[in-house]
Amino acid sequence: MSETLQAAPTVAPHPQRWAALGVLCLSVMVVVLDNTVLNVAIPSISTGLGASTADIQWMINAYSLVLAGLLLTTGALSDRFGRKRSLLGGLVVFGAGSAVAAYAGSSEALIAARGFMGLGAAFLMPGTLAVLMQLFDDKERPKAIGIWAAVTSLGFAAGPVIGGFLINHFWWGSVFLINVPVALLAIAAVVALVPESKDPAVRRPDLLGSVLSTVGMVALVWAIISVPEHGWGSWQVLTSSAIGLVALTGFAVWELHTPHPMLDLGFFHNRRFTGAVAAGMLASFGMGGSLFLLTQHLQGVLGYSPLEAGFRVAPMAIALLVTSNVLGPLTLKLGSAKAMLLGMAITSGGVVFLAYGSTYGPTLAGLILIGVGVGIAQPVAVNALMGSIPPERAGIASGLSGTLTELGNSFGIAVLGALLSARFAKELPDGVPSRSLTEALHSGADLTVVREAFGNGMTISLLIGAVAVLLGGVASAALLRRA
Repeated sequence: MSETLQAAPTVAPHPQRWAALGVLCLSVMVVVLDNTVLNVAIPSISTGLGASTADIQWMINAYSLVLAGLLLTTGALSDRFGRKRSLLGGLVVFGAGSAVAAYAGSSEALIAARGFMGLGAAFLMPGTLAVLMQLFDDKERPKAIGIWAAVTSLGFAAGPVIGGFLINHFWWGSVFLINVPVALLAIAAVVALVPESKDPAVRRPDLLGSVLSTVGMVALVWAIISVPEHGWGSWQVLTSSAIGLVALTGFAVWELHTPHPMLDLGFFHNRRFTGAVAAGMLASFGMGGSLFLLTQHLQGVLGYSPLEAGFRVAPMAIALLVTSNVLGPLTLKLGSAKAMLLGMAITSGGVVFLAYGSTYGPTLAGLILIGVGVGIAQPVAVNALMGSIPPERAGIASGLSGTLTELGNSFGIAVLGALLSARFAKELPDGVPSRSLTEALHSGADLTVVREAFGNGMTISLLIGAVAVLLGGVASAALLRRA
């Protein structure tokens, strides 16, 4: 479709906007499915490739490293050259990367494929919300965002179950191969239904800003995900952190003084925007690390098969889906600040239940609470974020939000994973390998001792994650209330 949407509020609603919304949801679901499916497949990948905990973390974080490093640049490019083009390019690259990952023969090959998938996601993700902002007016936009949030949560519900089924019936690579037909379907639908949209203003490319933001984010995320392997005080972590901070400082200074900035730092003067970003970053810190540990706990400690573990994670996403639809009117009455605090507090409580999930009962309660909490907070955060910026700059703003969220996710996996690894190694008997739970369980050591050691480490890590989620709720609620 050759039509190009304009940002002016007088533009008539697009006649295929609701069908296009379904395509946008499908495009995001490709990414969501991949992440949730991968969590269930971690033990099988660890066994199949002989991967250590550090290897597994890199398989997850290589994706985040590329995604976080490029989201600002790809968000700006989608605004400049067209969000439909960005969506299509991202889907093609993501699907190709998934095919390569499915047949990876080593941990290194899979890590490289995951990085390529991150490149595709970096082009795909900013375009979805940016197109949504262009398709819908102020009256319909909250409903569209609610549908977007609810439908994408289906990926969280379907991912673990699909992943468990595939692992039980095929090889671990099938959890990546499943992305290919979904990506192909999304590509066809984008071509047919999604109109092109871009920033109507002609802006000079900010090449230096793109380089500084990419170098800064890559270096900072690299430092964070190197912590479990090298330690906080290692030269690798300190050097990479210094490079990242210097580059990001230079980026901020440059953006404040260049006449054509890639990112308008004035976004942060808007308390609605800052509050939504704060919630997303701290919530992703707690949730990213928590779910990384939970899937290993369900299979390695509680003894469930991948399929059984998938079904037992699904209640979280089902609760999210139901809550985001049923409680939508209630959150509007509460107001964004109160709704955000309520949702994040419930989510934090759910993570506490996970921390003490020595049996499935507390784990189930925790998953349901997390689903309810996220179902309340997510639509509020997305609406506050996307409603606080000019629609014509939606791509770069969405990219900034995604960057900080990925940073929080990587930081959560690194910090909570490092805390668990340290406690796990400390509690294991001498001579028992501590590189991964899978390796320790197959070492011939007392299984009860190994599982208790992992459970104790997970309790400490998840309690810290719960505090981070609660702090995110308090900080974002305070900012939203002042706004």
